[in-house]
Amino acid sequence: MLALKNLKKTYVVGGTTTHALNDVSLSFRKQEFVAILGPSGSGKTTLLNVIGGLDQYDSGDMIINGQSTKNFKDVDWDAYRNNSIGFVFQSYNIIGHLDVISNVELGMTLSGVSKAEKHAKAEEALIRVGLKDHMHKQPNQLSGGQLQRVAIARALANDPDVLLCDEPTGALDSETGLQIMALIQELAQEKLVIMVTHDAELAYQYANRIIKFKDGEVLDDSNPYDNNDSNAKLDLKRTGMSYLTALNLSFKNIMTKKGRTFITSFASSIGIISIAVVLSLSNGFQKQIDATQAETSAQYPITVASVANNSTAITLPNEEQAAYPSTDTVIASEDEATANQHENKLTQEYVDYVQAIDPSLIAALNYTYAAQMNMLREVDGEAQQVVFSNYAQDSATGDIQSFYATEMGTGASTFPESPDGDDNAFLSQNYDILAGNMPNESTDLVLVVDKYNNVNINALNNLGFVYDDGEAINFDEIVGTEISLVSNNAYYQKLPTDNYVPNQDLNAVYDNDNNQTLRISAVIRPKEDATMAILNQGVNYSNALTQAVIEDSQDSAIVEAQKDSEVSVVTGQPLDEDAKAAALTSLGADAMPTAIMIYPKNFETKDQVLAYLDAYNDDKSEENQILYTDLASTMTELTGGLMDATTYVLVAFAGISLVTSMIMIGIITYTSVLERTKEIGVLKALGARKKDITRVFDSETLILGVLSGLLGVGVAYALTFPINTIIENLTDLKNVAQLDPRHAVLLLIISTVLTVLGGHIPARIAAKKDAAEALRAE
Repeated sequence: MLALKNLKKTYVVGGTTTHALNDVSLSFRKQEFVAILGPSGSGKTTLLNVIGGLDQYDSGDMIINGQSTKNFKDVDWDAYRNNSIGFVFQSYNIIGHLDVISNVELGMTLSGVSKAEKHAKAEEALIRVGLKDHMHKQPNQLSGGQLQRVAIARALANDPDVLLCDEPTGALDSETGLQIMALIQELAQEKLVIMVTHDAELAYQYANRIIKFKDGEVLDDSNPYDNNDSNAKLDLKRTGMSYLTALNLSFKNIMTKKGRTFITSFASSIGIISIAVVLSLSNGFQKQIDATQAETSAQYPITVASVANNSTAITLPNEEQAAYPSTDTVIASEDEATANQHENKLTQEYVDYVQAIDPSLIAALNYTYAAQMNMLREVDGEAQQVVFSNYAQDSATGDIQSFYATEMGTGASTFPESPDGDDNAFLSQNYDILAGNMPNESTDLVLVVDKYNNVNINALNNLGFVYDDGEAINFDEIVGTEISLVSNNAYYQKLPTDNYVPNQDLNAVYDNDNNQTLRISAVIRPKEDATMAILNQGVNYSNALTQAVIEDSQDSAIVEAQKDSEVSVVTGQPLDEDAKAAALTSLGADAMPTAIMIYPKNFETKDQVLAYLDAYNDDKSEENQILYTDLASTMTELTGGLMDATTYVLVAFAGISLVTSMIMIGIITYTSVLERTKEIGVLKALGARKKDITRVFDSETLILGVLSGLLGVGVAYALTFPINTIIENLTDLKNVAQLDPRHAVLLLIISTVLTVLGGHIPARIAAKKDAAEALRAE
């Protein structure tokens, strides 16, 4: 589709020569998301402009759909940009005096598209990018993210082949930038998207091909492409000639050239062999994945959070509503995401119900609470407030990350409880002790590191330590660290106004005799074969500690005061019912967990656990039902098609050889026509019709196709044995390559059909030969 051949572009400024493009050669697929990374001045924007026809190269060539652009004139470049390229700029480049839909229509206006058609296409593009309700607004009425969506709609409206994005998120906030990137990633499923960006993190997260650029040269291409695809499609004409006669004539001809027939069949079977091997490996790996998934996916918890997604409440489009109405009204409708949310009212009854589950079905239970801990630590002789958190205290991402971790049941900060009563069972099964001892008391803490012994520096900084990034820390500097856990009564002091504020004399608070001493008892690391290493890096603690904090907080003076007040006893602000409940929860007044995580023992017991949870909702109204999130099933749904998608891609590449084989069959058949010209004349002299002649050669290719298919399937089956031996030696996986008989039959049919298609044109040529001339042939 698009290929760059030895492109060079040089700028000369004030006697200084800059090689913006230095012998750049790249090929791009019709559908892919390419991110070009490089420092400022590396030439990546120049490359984008050259591809888009905004700038012309000095030498080399750019091939567009097989056509060289060396001799393009200005009018040619104009047409190319208008019809084939869509631009998305960092600064949007929306014309301020035109409304949104006029901006989108502009490119089609230059193309000469009719008014009705361009308006319809513009509306379609705006609806696709989520701006249905903003079509007639002025640009200054839109946010930056909405303006970028307008730019994307404008780029899409003329249905270009290529979408060029120059720092599309550079002027956006991070959340809006992620939304734009997700939209661009979706477009890359149907178009070639080339994006220039400085943000390597976004590039690696969304693009499927990364090109690194420096000094006008390509340093690295993560997914290169040679642009050698070819396609051919012919229709097979059915004839009325008896196949028995046609097959007999063709078979006899083939048998006179056994050597050539075998070589032709083997060459034609290479594509079948490739696809059969890919399908064999895919089939075996899918079975391995299914087995592994059944063994490990149940280790992910079933999560009952305060808010769940109600899949049965998903709203469907109203079929009674007409699309693109001509009315002058808008229709208010509930947000789909909000409509699908279900609020779980967790009660002690439900907690008791979960705790009464058959212990043989689950490996562990875990709880999340919203109560805050008041903690101090002595640092350089002074009491300092500390927290258990992996996020900088001035960061806004912590709550968001914690929310999603809770929803998934991963990234927990408390040890799950074992149903058999062994408090350390979870830790001993999934973590190795690097230093210290496993917790013996509820006040014992552990510091969790990753497999490289890394720990989040914020986790240490939030404990009052001061370390540099990359600094190596001895275990004994961590193990034994003590932290003072302060009760609400000691932490908050009452003012004459009846308000409560944290006591500013932290040293006095630290020295309170009623404080509990927390101690980091161990540094632990996930085991290599751990299936439930879900604890966050940083400080982790037992659920019993949280329970003790809540129990102590419930009787505190600040909690009692907040219960009796309709305003915040801390800020003095009025509180509604929900805000008051949230305030009490943060102060430790609510003993109900905000989330419960249930870990089934295995895949089979998970179904029993789900049935047990579903039984709780029997005979309950929808409002009082408790819904859960089953991450294991969600992962299965998300990954279920991954192997199929990989297989399709590999089969598509292997299929190129099938197309080549089809072309080769056409050449072989045409050679056979030349060799059998006299035979054709004889058949016509005997009264054979054109259809009959065609069927003779179709029969010959049919025989070759069957032979190729049988040979390909047979060779592929034979190859599964050495392949399995190699894979077993490398990975210890047994019998990975398994050729499904259904695949074998399907490949045999495909081989036959393709060879017949490939030979049909020469067969038709044979049918059109003049009988007299054919008879005179030597």
